Amino acid sequence: VQLQASGGGLVQPGESLRLACAASGFNLDHVGVGWFRQAPGKEREVVACFGSRESATYYTESLKGRSIISSDNAKNTVYLQMNSLEPEDTAVYFCATPMTSQTTPCQYYPEEWYELWGQGTQVTVSS
Repeated sequence: VQLQASGGGLVQPGESLRLACAASGFNLDHVGVGWFRQAPGKEREVVACFGSRESATYYTESLKGRSIISSDNAKNTVYLQMNSLEPEDTAVYFCATPMTSQTTPCQYYPEEWYELWGQGTQVTVSS
């Protein structure tokens, strides 16, 4: 079982990126998913997540209104669309799953709950 994160790149401020988190060996439709990022010199933080497909999606304050999580069940992939990117969004982005669905709001999950992590994809926002 594994997660593969992709879609990062170098973009200019104001542009968009869609990150993808593709799962293999299990069905993403039945588990929660979190998107994290780690900027240089900073701790890793959760930026978007959902505990189950029926639960509300959480977005960190800085991404609210310009990001959205979506999924393609046929491709077993969850996406994070980020618009109006800012230099402060520069980081390595990871996707992860606790391999279960949860009713607890996902923004409160400790990182230890996330059992499976993708390898990270670099997002650089620079003019």
